Amino acid sequence: MGKVGKKYTKSKENFGELAHVSLDEAVELVKNNASAKFDETIDIAINLGVDPKHADQMVRGVCSLPHGNGKSVRVAVFAKGEKADEAKKAGADLVGAEDLMEIVQSGKIEFDRCIATPDMMPIVGRLGKVLGPRNLMPNPKVGTVTIELEKAISLAKSGEVQFKVEKSGVVQVGLGKVSFDKQKITENISAFVESVNKAKPSGAKGSYLKRISISSTMGPSITIDNGQFG
Repeated sequence: MGKVGKKYTKSKENFGELAHVSLDEAVELVKNNASAKFDETIDIAINLGVDPKHADQMVRGVCSLPHGNGKSVRVAVFAKGEKADEAKKAGADLVGAEDLMEIVQSGKIEFDRCIATPDMMPIVGRLGKVLGPRNLMPNPKVGTVTIELEKAISLAKSGEVQFKVEKSGVVQVGLGKVSFDKQKITENISAFVESVNKAKPSGAKGSYLKRISISSTMGPSITIDNGQFG
C-alpha cells in the first residue's frame, strides 16, 4: 500500500467510527473533508450480491443523472455516409469507420463514450479486446448501438453514465463534483442507485445491494445506510 497523505489521514479521523449513515450526512461529510486543490469527483461504489461469472447475474445499464456528472464527455461514433454527417452535426468528437477502427487499434483512445450504427458492428466487433475492458464497447442494451445518433450523443453529453459490474461484484462510477451543492449530489446518487436496482438480474439471490459507499477522489470512503433506498 502506498504512503497515506496527511490530508487523507485527517479526513479519516473526521469520519471517526461513522458507518451506515444517512445519504445527506454522508454527502456532507465527503464534501466538507475534500481538501485537494482541484475540484474532486464524488465517486460511488456499490457492492452487489452477484457473481458476474454467471450470465444470469451480469449487471449493466445506463443512468441519466439529473444534474450530470460535471465531466466533459468526448464521444466517438462509428458511422458512414448520412449517419456520419448526422453524428458530426450532433456534436460527436470523433466520427469514422475503418479509419476510426485503426486509430483505436493503435491504442489511441481519446474518448469516453463509443456509439455505433448497427451496420458498423462487424467493424466494431474486432475491437472487443480493446474497448471491452474499458467499458466502451457499443451495446444495444444501453443504447449505444442505434440509428438514433442525435439522441444517443445528446444523452452522453448531458451526463448519462454507463455502468457494468466488475469481476469483484462492484459497480463504481463518478456522480458529480465536490463543488456541486449537496442536493444535486444526493439526487444524482439516488437516481444511480435506483438504476442499479432496476438492473437487478434474474439470477441474483438474497441481498442485492450489499454495501453502498461514497468518497471524493482523494478522500476515504463512507458507508451509506442501504435501508433508505428501499
